[in-house]
Amino acid sequence: MRQLGYSVTGPNFIRCPSLDRDVLRLAFAVAEQFDAFQDNPWPVIFRELDERFPGSKFILTLRSSESWIASQVRHFGRQETPMRKWIYGVGCPIGNEATYIERFERHNADVKAHFRERDRDLLVMEFSKGDGWAKLCPFLGKDVPTIPFPHLNQARERT
Repeated sequence: MRQLGYSVTGPNFIRCPSLDRDVLRLAFAVAEQFDAFQDNPWPVIFRELDERFPGSKFILTLRSSESWIASQVRHFGRQETPMRKWIYGVGCPIGNEATYIERFERHNADVKAHFRERDRDLLVMEFSKGDGWAKLCPFLGKDVPTIPFPHLNQARERT
């Protein structure tokens, strides 16, 4: 998104102990300062963002549940945060893999259902299937850059 000229933020509020009560207040204050949002808490509050900012564009990036949970376990292990406790009900992925996967899959289904009749507002991308600039730029009304599509986790998606 930065390569396309957007100001981007995220993740935000990871260690906020009152996130369950304050997420919307915090997020809406930050949302006024940026064009694009990545990582948490933004996906969790997509409905509220959609209502607050009508006409916004949303991008859902998909990957296999197996690849996603392997990444969660590798990156976060037993480390707990208020953010993950708020999202998953438990703070760390190790030992809670089924809970994390269920929430991950439910989120993807919820996003698709929410936007099911609004193709202009939701783009679904799968980097492991080669989605990149050619799919993203027309959705955003941007020219395709001459630089390669940035994708930091390619090796991790193959696990």
